[in-house]
Amino acid sequence: MRETFVRVVSSALDTDPGLALLLADISADRFAEVSARHPDRVVNLGSREQLLIGAAGGLALTGMRPVAHTFGSFLVERPFEQLKLDLGHQGTGAVLASTGGSYETPGYGRTHMAPGDVALLDTLPGWTVHVPGHADEAARLLEGALPGDDRVYLRLSERGNTQPHAVGRGLVPVREGSARSRGVVLAVGPMLERVLAATRDLDVTVAYTATVRPFDREGLRRLTAAAGQADILLVEPYLAGTSAHEVAAALHDRRHRQLSLGVSRNAEVRGYGTQADHDRAHGLDTAGVAAAAREFFLV
Repeated sequence: MRETFVRVVSSALDTDPGLALLLADISADRFAEVSARHPDRVVNLGSREQLLIGAAGGLALTGMRPVAHTFGSFLVERPFEQLKLDLGHQGTGAVLASTGGSYETPGYGRTHMAPGDVALLDTLPGWTVHVPGHADEAARLLEGALPGDDRVYLRLSERGNTQPHAVGRGLVPVREGSARSRGVVLAVGPMLERVLAATRDLDVTVAYTATVRPFDREGLRRLTAAAGQADILLVEPYLAGTSAHEVAAALHDRRHRQLSLGVSRNAEVRGYGTQADHDRAHGLDTAGVAAAAREFFLV
């Protein structure tokens, strides 16, 4: 997805004089050619992530459309105060595009892991958060975000699904259960194909979304109304339970159960290992999701 991001932004810089790209060393080499063409609108600020966001807020105040990019831990966690003040408090917009998902570069250690990025942004109002599951989805979401003036977070991943799916702001049913089904499984972005494999023997509806904020509460109500039971299994590729409050708000007047799968809140996985090791540790591999689904739906 990072290569897709580079391609789409480079092309947009050639055609939109109001677009500016801000970097903090990460991926700077991939933008070398477009930087040579537009040296005044491709700016590498070095490892100064607070300045990265502050500069984005300043450019937005001048009428530019800033795009800021680096690892999620450096884009959301380190400059959180600037996100709150220089963008949110000033009422300015920007497109933030991260890379690395929750733990896609485990060899770099905990500094490059960002399982809490979406939960942290969720404390601020007015953000649209996209979590694409395929490079084609990332391209469509990015192309839709660049012309705007709002605050958008695009969470890019190097892992995803083999096929793209519909993107937008609604939940998309991918596999529908019967009228007596045991509930709904909501898969976010890169988790879809693991969820489909893990629940293939269960009578449940599987729904997909690549946009988690705003959350499609009405869509979830429609899906649960068509299911045999209103129980919800939420599978997200970041901190477990990040969208649990949205599920609760959507179904506040309907008796239901819910279980959230994601990166564990109970223990910090500090060992380097591989991405697959981290998946297993957090129960986000296909076997882990399958075991949790069968237990939750009382199969």
